[in-house]
Amino acid sequence: MAILGLLGLSFCQLKVMPSTLLRNLLRLSKMKIILKIIFLRTDPGGEFQNEQFENFCEELDITHNFSSPRIPQQNGVVERKNRSLEELTRTMFNEKNLPKLFWVDAVSTACYVLDRILIRPNLKLTPYEIFKGRKPNISHFKVFGCRCYVLNNGKDNLGKFDLKVDDAIFLGYFK
Repeated sequence: MAILGLLGLSFCQLKVMPSTLLRNLLRLSKMKIILKIIFLRTDPGGEFQNEQFENFCEELDITHNFSSPRIPQQNGVVERKNRSLEELTRTMFNEKNLPKLFWVDAVSTACYVLDRILIRPNLKLTPYEIFKGRKPNISHFKVFGCRCYVLNNGKDNLGKFDLKVDDAIFLGYFK
């Protein structure tokens, strides 16, 4: 879901989950931002074509439309954002030769980075600046898949000459 260009990701384990996640996201966005969502376009999948979801949209006074199946041109902005996320994720994987089981971390990291560095040409601002009203701090950015170290603060029985850190691979940012 893109609000003012700011990307929001929620990963689903089951096909029936998107409508529940979308309901939670719409409620959250209603609380966090002043703008009212008046229009929603989803694919015509069964997870969005049910009476419960339609009632929810009516309750929030949201017009719910469906895009035509297999016509990505109708969702131009969303399709371009998806393509950008896919290409960035693919590049990150190919650069570091990481196993594909880390795809959720890679997509989340790509989303996090794109929200803070992509500039909207007409506004000359990043999506983060539009949403938060301030410039993002990017000094903490690290290379995805690089070697990092985890401090062993809480380990019991750490010997005098035992390592104080464990080797790890950087997989993203905690939101």
